[in-house]
Amino acid sequence: MAKSYDLEERTFNFAIQISDYVGKLNKTLTNIEYGKQLARSSGSVAANYIEANESLGKNDFYMRLKICRKEMKESIMWLKLTIPTGNEDKTQKHLIVEGTEIMKIFGSIITKIYKNYSKE
Repeated sequence: MAKSYDLEERTFNFAIQISDYVGKLNKTLTNIEYGKQLARSSGSVAANYIEANESLGKNDFYMRLKICRKEMKESIMWLKLTIPTGNEDKTQKHLIVEGTEIMKIFGSIITKIYKNYSKE
């Protein structure tokens, strides 16, 4: 599947993929609890990015992006804590790579914005 460069779509698809992944995990106590947290944080990334695009100003946009990056870091942590079986191991690795790429994109945008703010 080709990578999407529309970050709103990409974060949404990440949340959908996480939902599918969580639904396929063995129903152990830890997977259930970690899966709930993972679903929340990955959905929060997508929701906050939508909010960032509808921001009330530069500062609001900047803060929403920081929240997106923070929530993605959290998603990656919960993802690493889940215990996959069989083919889900490959899915877990793929999602960690995708989450890390998206997190780095947010970091890059945040750095550029910060540099521009410091010039003002």
